[in-house]
Amino acid sequence: MGRLDGKIALITGAARGQGESEARLFAAEGAKVLLTDVLDEGAAVAESIGAAAAYAHLDVTSAADWQNAVALCITRFGTPSVLVNNAGIMLPGTLLECDEATFRKTLDINLTGAFLGIQTVARAMIDGGGGGSIINISSVAALVARPGYTAYGTSKWGLRGLTKYAATELGHHGIRVNSIHPGAVATPMTLPDLSPAAVAERNSLLAHLPIPRWAQPEEIANLALFLASDESSFSTGSEFVADGGRSAGAA
Repeated sequence: MGRLDGKIALITGAARGQGESEARLFAAEGAKVLLTDVLDEGAAVAESIGAAAAYAHLDVTSAADWQNAVALCITRFGTPSVLVNNAGIMLPGTLLECDEATFRKTLDINLTGAFLGIQTVARAMIDGGGGGSIINISSVAALVARPGYTAYGTSKWGLRGLTKYAATELGHHGIRVNSIHPGAVATPMTLPDLSPAAVAERNSLLAHLPIPRWAQPEEIANLALFLASDESSFSTGSEFVADGGRSAGAA
């Protein structure tokens, strides 16, 4: 028996990094998984997972793309019972350095994209009558400010708030909505060089943390697995933190 037997999951940003780890873990635990991304390498990832997975190109800022992805999910596997809003970008820039285009692009992908996903998938869940679990991948940057990443941090604070509004409005439909707040995770978005030597060198920058290293994507995927499963059936509107202790007070 898998922890996600009978579940159907739609995961954004699933071509690599955390999204790919979530897709592989969810499928291994019994779920059918629709991987989505703007990076069409996601098709090869889905193929490598096997019959339990499929791929759809999805620009999260496009309402039409969301409609098409959900329709494909329903046709291929059935109504989604799990949504993981994982897609995102992280562009550097202080408040005074960040230009308007960067700010708008970051919010459009990280926040509006999640809004469109929640809205589209929640409607399908309600029509399907089965409820479900929505998991928003936020960040420790939505708990404590990280100077130099104003647009990114603002978008993740917004996603934290969106999670709570969605939870309060969708709970009576049997839909739970929670957010995950990772700290530094070794993915292509955050570390261009993922070789063991490069990761070890970057770990030295986190020596002040209670857990003084970068997380692996699988560690965040395990938390998403819990929230996707019925084991978290009484959790909604909540923040689940996996940041190595940064938000506990470490600078």
